[in-house]
Amino acid sequence: MRKIIHIDMDAFFAAVEMRDNPRLRNIPMAVGGSSDRRGVISTSNYEARKYGVKSAMPTALAKKICPQLVIVSGRMSKYKEVSDQVFEIFQQYTDLVEGLSWDEAYLDVTDCSQFNNSATYIARDIREKIYQRTGGLTASAGIAPNKLLAKMASDFNKPNGQFTLPPPAVDEFIKKIPVEKLWGVGKVTATYMHNLGLKTCLDLQSLSQQELIEKFGKFGYNLYDFCRGIDQREVETEFERKSLGTEETYSKDITHFDEMKGHILKMVQELKEALDDFQEKEIKALQVKIKYFDFKQTTIERQMPFDEKNFIYLLEERWSMDPRPIRLLGVGVKFQEQREQPQLPLFDGAISMR
Repeated sequence: MRKIIHIDMDAFFAAVEMRDNPRLRNIPMAVGGSSDRRGVISTSNYEARKYGVKSAMPTALAKKICPQLVIVSGRMSKYKEVSDQVFEIFQQYTDLVEGLSWDEAYLDVTDCSQFNNSATYIARDIREKIYQRTGGLTASAGIAPNKLLAKMASDFNKPNGQFTLPPPAVDEFIKKIPVEKLWGVGKVTATYMHNLGLKTCLDLQSLSQQELIEKFGKFGYNLYDFCRGIDQREVETEFERKSLGTEETYSKDITHFDEMKGHILKMVQELKEALDDFQEKEIKALQVKIKYFDFKQTTIERQMPFDEKNFIYLLEERWSMDPRPIRLLGVGVKFQEQREQPQLPLFDGAISMR
């Protein structure tokens, strides 16, 4: 039986800022962009979360629901520095570390000899070392037989806690889990499930594998296992980037196509420069992302050569179908994958941190 630990730093960006500036403690604060420039929240502390302030929320909305919210600009170099410290700690216990972001990772400690191979004590020691070596930052952990369950378990005692899910307790535990907590279930799929009366894993268990496949396609195979707490995915130590992109949010809505073209051309040049670090990658497709003034967004993807004219073509094709004011534009490329992977969203977003 595998022993998997999921580590998740608590309100990471915000925690770093509060550590470095004590005046930010015990007040609602968040790391994000300015509200007058259509910024968004990257991370909020727990005081702000009590008011409903969440990651990816427009800063203007966050200030509206929490007028006393203090916004701090992000310091990516500092966050990376702290992240490197944390991942160095992980490597002291196992080489099987799968980083999901700067502040989150899976660790396979099945063969770790420390603490008599007690994953619970290993997780506790990791969290203590993180606290000591980062100057008081905390992390939460989930310990379970696989990645799916470890991720769920890490949410149970947040912040600054951990939860161990032993194999005998899995069957009873998984039945009560909401379907939206399952890996691969996004907002659209969750809504579809709710409309079918499927709200918990127990509800999904009532369907046969064939019924799940009929309703959810190939993902039905995974759902049949996941709703029973079964997950065969390995902890992957080699990160394979599937896409690369960049995007811009505008202080005023864009309504003219020529202006959009100018922004696209600028971003394509930025993307071209970023691709210099990925010369070994083969580009499979080009992507253009549009977010409208009402926050509805759409992405178009085509298999075509990397050329600024092709990005303009994609922009025109998609915007002409819905020519409304735009608040955000993005461009990206999808790479040819080295191995077969489950289907994921087409556009991974801006140039990512890890």
